[in-house]
Amino acid sequence: MSRRKMKKYPSSFKARVVLETLKNEKTLSQIASEARIDPKNIQNWKKELLENIELVFDKEKAVTGYKEQVREKERQIDALYKQNGKLNLMLEWAKKKSKEYGLPVPQGDSYLEQIS
Repeated sequence: MSRRKMKKYPSSFKARVVLETLKNEKTLSQIASEARIDPKNIQNWKKELLENIELVFDKEKAVTGYKEQVREKERQIDALYKQNGKLNLMLEWAKKKSKEYGLPVPQGDSYLEQIS
């Protein structure tokens, strides 16, 4: 049993279809038939438009959520860079001490393959 791939429609197409339904000149079924799409798609797109219509006039509100997500990702990246730096320092210290005590010093990824 194979799953059908969901078709992706461009936003310009969705907008045109939803605007056509808002005109109330044709039925939902007629518009869906002409556009060769399921009427449920049109209903979903119309609902999404009506829920987010205020974003058309308040672009800052639309961008605010994305800005916060970007800031959070930047914080995560900074934390990872700090952790990477600490781990590199620890590795260099361990290599130095291994040499001081005459222990073999692992080189590159081959050591990781040996212990796996």
